Amino acid sequence: MEYKLTRIAPTPSGFLHLGNAYSFLVTKALAEKTGAKILLRIDDLDRERFRIEYLVDIFETLEFLEIPYDMGPKNPEDFLVNWTQLNRLDLYREALDKLWEKKMLFACTCSRKKITQMDSSGYYLGHCLDRNIPKTRKEAAWRINTLQEDLISISDFSGVKKEEILPQDVAFFIVRKKDEMPAYQLTSLIDDMHFGVDLIVRGKDLYSSSIAQLFLANSIDYQLFENTSFFHHPLLKGPKGKKLSKSEGATSIQYLRKSGKNLLDVFRLIGELLGSTETIENFEDFKKVIQL
Repeated sequence: MEYKLTRIAPTPSGFLHLGNAYSFLVTKALAEKTGAKILLRIDDLDRERFRIEYLVDIFETLEFLEIPYDMGPKNPEDFLVNWTQLNRLDLYREALDKLWEKKMLFACTCSRKKITQMDSSGYYLGHCLDRNIPKTRKEAAWRINTLQEDLISISDFSGVKKEEILPQDVAFFIVRKKDEMPAYQLTSLIDDMHFGVDLIVRGKDLYSSSIAQLFLANSIDYQLFENTSFFHHPLLKGPKGKKLSKSEGATSIQYLRKSGKNLLDVFRLIGELLGSTETIENFEDFKKVIQL
């Protein structure tokens, strides 16, 4: 199938690591295969963890990995002026207003500790759903009522459709955080619709998020999002099968570069972490091994 636009959507909340590099390279390979252009969409609404050095790292890492993109900011300065999510706050608030009008939202004051105390799984079970907490309450998150969900259709990048129920880990998911900033599930959906993304590439750990965003799209009548296709790639695992994270500096691209590693070394490391029997030394080798 052919697609118009996919995206690379990092967050400037830490230095990018080998897992991010793997995901970006999969996106580049899929864009080539399907004819999609690539949008660089940087998610910067987590203002507590936002750092300029992390923003700079995104551009340096994409250049180092030789991943070109067709749309998006040219450099950190261009991003801060023209592409920051802060510029789209009105779009997010408009969607939140629409959800309130449809009586889909409720305010919630539960802490993570309280949620775990109420259910050892850590899943939120809708404790505040009928408490009628005012939407203007300080330190209250806004959640969406997912009790009425039907089966949700999701299409993979080859056009195969599946019917899913909303996973428990995204039941009553948050659409506005306690700091009054729109939450990821909402902003990611609105941004993808705003820019016209129709192919979303992300890790398998975000499969629940894909279902949640399709549910959200149905709730605010974004029918176009139903035509979006998804590719959920396996995660790159570190030692002992542990998921790579930004808190582990040793796998960051910046650390590897400062240690004298070049792009060939990074491809070899990705090959090792994939458990590939074939050596990966460049992008062409990478495409052969992942066999999209």
